[in-house]
Amino acid sequence: MIHLLLIIIYISFISLGLPDGLLGSAWPSMYGPLQVPVSYAGILSMLISGGTVVSALLCERLVKKLGTGLVTAISVAMTAVALFGFSSSTAFWQLCLWSIPYGLGAGSVDAALNNFVTGSRFQTFRP
Repeated sequence: MIHLLLIIIYISFISLGLPDGLLGSAWPSMYGPLQVPVSYAGILSMLISGGTVVSALLCERLVKKLGTGLVTAISVAMTAVALFGFSSSTAFWQLCLWSIPYGLGAGSVDAALNNFVTGSRFQTFRP
């Protein structure tokens, strides 16, 4: 049973890493129709990164309240919805809005699954 669970976790990590490079490869064809400078990709990247950092820092509280499974399910759903939002966005401000749940979802699932695999259960070091 534990082997099946680890396989599911590994597949989750792989599937969450796939869209990370999407912005860099899609932006050359996106910025023209959106009528924004090329440099605006940095804004989206920072929004996603900021959300990832915030959610990773708050993940311990979420896991203690909801459990690893539910946090992972919610995070994956947020990421999927955000990616769908990216695909249907017609303005730059919409991409900025969808960057927030994308970053939040990606950070929580990474932290929760890493914690589960290591078995640390968010133990903090206290001398």
